Amino acid sequence: MKIKNNELLEHVESEYLNKNNTNVKVGDTVKLGIQIKEGEKTRIQAYEGVVISKKNSGINKTITVRKIMQGIGVERCFLLNSPKIEYLEVSRSSKVRRSKLYYLRNLQGKATRLKQSFK
Repeated sequence: MKIKNNELLEHVESEYLNKNNTNVKVGDTVKLGIQIKEGEKTRIQAYEGVVISKKNSGINKTITVRKIMQGIGVERCFLLNSPKIEYLEVSRSSKVRRSKLYYLRNLQGKATRLKQSFK
């Protein structure tokens, strides 16, 4: 029985895929719960923002989430299949025509709003 390398890799990775992650798209406003370890205690910290990019596939799938905090834009990259992500909720979906929303970095205030899509 001959198994190809790609099939073997997918079989091994399927064990570690996070099944509870919903289908996240670019332009969605998401709320993530991330485990933070402080000393010996762990807690869950919420992070909410707009998904401006998605990269890779399979176990290496990442999203970049941007939010404005105290007037400064903050971007974080998250591995979707990481065990440190407790929950991922899509609170709002937006209609976008780009696969990467890097142009939001140059906009301020009301100009950063995206048109909401209702499905």
